[in-house]
Amino acid sequence: MPIATLTLELSMEHAQSLKDRRQVVRSLKDKLRHGFNISIAELDDASLCNRATLGVVAISSSRAYLGGQLREVEAAARRLCVGLGCEILDSYIESDALCDDANRDPG
Repeated sequence: MPIATLTLELSMEHAQSLKDRRQVVRSLKDKLRHGFNISIAELDDASLCNRATLGVVAISSSRAYLGGQLREVEAAARRLCVGLGCEILDSYIESDALCDDANRDPG
């Protein structure tokens, strides 16, 4: 079954404390989770109050659907970041899908 991930690297220049950072990250995660059928988690250790890395994971039986879904999640995240006072510095999508041939019996 195909699995795809989206990694978002965020910058929050206005964040002066970890509390400010946590508020932006939590809000973005909640809004994305509510709008899409995805799993999302913070990937870094929160040592910097103005940077964060989020990981988004989706699973589907269709590779094409996954690619489109994660592109939509990325576009929504960019729109939401404007209102939250953060910026996406980098983003990338990876697919860790098993080949159909790997699931077939060799005999």
